[in-house]
Amino acid sequence: MKQLLPLIAIFTTMEMQAQIQYPATEKKTVTDDYFGTKVDDPYRWLEDDNAEATKKWVVEQNKVTSAYLSKIPFRDKIESRLQKLWNYPKSGAPFKKGEWYYYYKNSGLQNQSVLYRTKDLKAEPEVFLDPNTLSKEGIVALSGLSFSKSGKLLAYSLSKAGSDWTEIFLMDVESKKLLSDKIEWTKFGGAAWKGEEGFYYSAYDKPDEKSKLSKANEFQKVYYHKMGTAQSEDQLVYEDKEHPKRYFGCGLTEDERFLILSISEGTSGGELWFRDLKDPAQTGFSLLVKGFDTESDVVDNDGDKLLVKTNYQSPNFRVVVVDPKSPARENWKTIIPEQKEVLLGVGTGGGNLFTNYLKDASSRVYQYDYSGRQIREIKLPGIGSAGGFGAEKDDKEFYYSYSSFATPPSIYKYDIASGKSELYKTTEINMSTADIVTEQIFFTSKDGTKVPMFLTYKKGLKKDGNNPVLLYGYGGFNIPMTPGFSVSNAFFVEQGGIYVVVNLRGGNEYGEEWHKAGMLLNKQNVFDDFIGAAEYLIKNKYTNNSKIAVRGGSNGGLLVGAVMTQRPDLFKVAIPQVGVLDMLRYHKFTVGWGWAVEYGNADSAQYFPYLYKYSPYHNLKKGVSYPATIVTTGDHDDRVVPAHSFKYAARLQEYHKGANPVLIRIETNAGHGAGKPTSKVIEEAADIWAFTMYNLGMKYRD
Repeated sequence: MKQLLPLIAIFTTMEMQAQIQYPATEKKTVTDDYFGTKVDDPYRWLEDDNAEATKKWVVEQNKVTSAYLSKIPFRDKIESRLQKLWNYPKSGAPFKKGEWYYYYKNSGLQNQSVLYRTKDLKAEPEVFLDPNTLSKEGIVALSGLSFSKSGKLLAYSLSKAGSDWTEIFLMDVESKKLLSDKIEWTKFGGAAWKGEEGFYYSAYDKPDEKSKLSKANEFQKVYYHKMGTAQSEDQLVYEDKEHPKRYFGCGLTEDERFLILSISEGTSGGELWFRDLKDPAQTGFSLLVKGFDTESDVVDNDGDKLLVKTNYQSPNFRVVVVDPKSPARENWKTIIPEQKEVLLGVGTGGGNLFTNYLKDASSRVYQYDYSGRQIREIKLPGIGSAGGFGAEKDDKEFYYSYSSFATPPSIYKYDIASGKSELYKTTEINMSTADIVTEQIFFTSKDGTKVPMFLTYKKGLKKDGNNPVLLYGYGGFNIPMTPGFSVSNAFFVEQGGIYVVVNLRGGNEYGEEWHKAGMLLNKQNVFDDFIGAAEYLIKNKYTNNSKIAVRGGSNGGLLVGAVMTQRPDLFKVAIPQVGVLDMLRYHKFTVGWGWAVEYGNADSAQYFPYLYKYSPYHNLKKGVSYPATIVTTGDHDDRVVPAHSFKYAARLQEYHKGANPVLIRIETNAGHGAGKPTSKVIEEAADIWAFTMYNLGMKYRD
């Protein structure tokens, strides 16, 4: 009888695949001419998310996907286990404003974390702001906070259904009374307070209701809002009619003397301008850092001078002093020189600077004074990620967090004067992580570059070439992949899988040179690194190509789409989530134009051939057997519009030949990922792990 069980499982799998009837997706003749190259785009009609035909297609695709997932015998067991694992208290690091300490907490399965406050951290806190009361479905999220310097007023941002659009609301902190002021149509920014009289913010003109989730966003402006007045009366502080596709943001130094205007043409590189609000003669902005070819950020001011973190002539970043009256680069004075490790960020607190470096993708933190004298290294518990190093100038202490792949977040209290770290709070979860280990491995990519990756698995792993692997990566936009705990990924490890994070080029694990090695005309390096990681794991007997799943979101969704089209033989399962999958048209929607600094633009004769060569949507081929694929997206994703996923899934279903399922899962009332309610997060995780484990041939372990 036992010998028949594997055969029964095989027949069940084959039966499930055979039963899949994909919805018939209409093809319409659409052809573009790119510099003499004709490119067909028969599924362009799916770009119209308001069309009834598109809505019907979404419903039909979700029916097929739901039917497939419901037949996976252990899918419900996975969701039940994830519910149990997720149900533990999660707290953020406390921060102080005025007389109050604030921190986020989720009791376990609340859809959104709640903001609490207390005057004594040893006392019982009170609920200050609970976004769960704003929507029955839990789809309204608290996306940003900005207190006035005194802590008496709060501007908080809310987003709905995962959209990047936010509204800013105002509150009197002591009474928790909501004020009449409200700001609409903001994106990627909050409020920069000037005393308690008002604040600066960035916003767009009111969009057309039908196209607000897809139309390109242009002509962002900076305003000043005076408290107690209507948004229509707000003062226009800055606009640029000549450059519609630029981002503008405003911030104030802690003493509110300098108003800093940041201008960027995309996701990297930017100019800095300033106004000295103590100088009545300066009525407009003056240039501080010129050009869009470097990254610079104002850390703080030291009297009439500004401290700036920059990668000008220092790919790993340094900190310089800039005199606003003579800001030319030859006049800059370096106070914290560039190091071998990349400088991720600089915080301030208690009159000190706190620098956060990455050493092989792990945090290293140091304390300096404002002259650049190093005071000490802040010793961390191990190889992991730490954050929250900052407070106000008068503060004596602050709280920071630390976690790793095998360590749930812990919070530490830090005494600024003595440098003593004291454990404040640990996280107790519903599973043992004592037998989970992480190792860092360096492998050689296609062009000879050494690339690191983290492998997390249970002790006693056997290198028999038969372990299931989930390979995760991002590889872009200067974003590093650092160690951090995820109960969802820990579940996969618990089930006997190896969770692998690859530190691909395109991120900033090793500074701007690492970033540039994976962007624009070097983007193929990112895909080669990911492919190289899989080949290394196979060669060294961790796994085999029938046991590897690849997963990534957003730019990581592009990564998965690219590698599965280039090497469909190398992976068994592919999970491109909210991915940038049409590289010829990404810049035509919402804020996609801002990614041209990373990818290049298909309207350019220089970049079109390169983008066309790897664009996932355009490189699917007829008659190829692709990995078992589940594409995921959200109907309110206005960062990477769902049209990318719709078109890719439609063509994949048309071209794919073989037994592997190729499905799309479209979440309703959800966006790019931020603010997604816990209930939806768990449901999606259960679907993805069920799909992955089933198609990797894994058995559910009770």
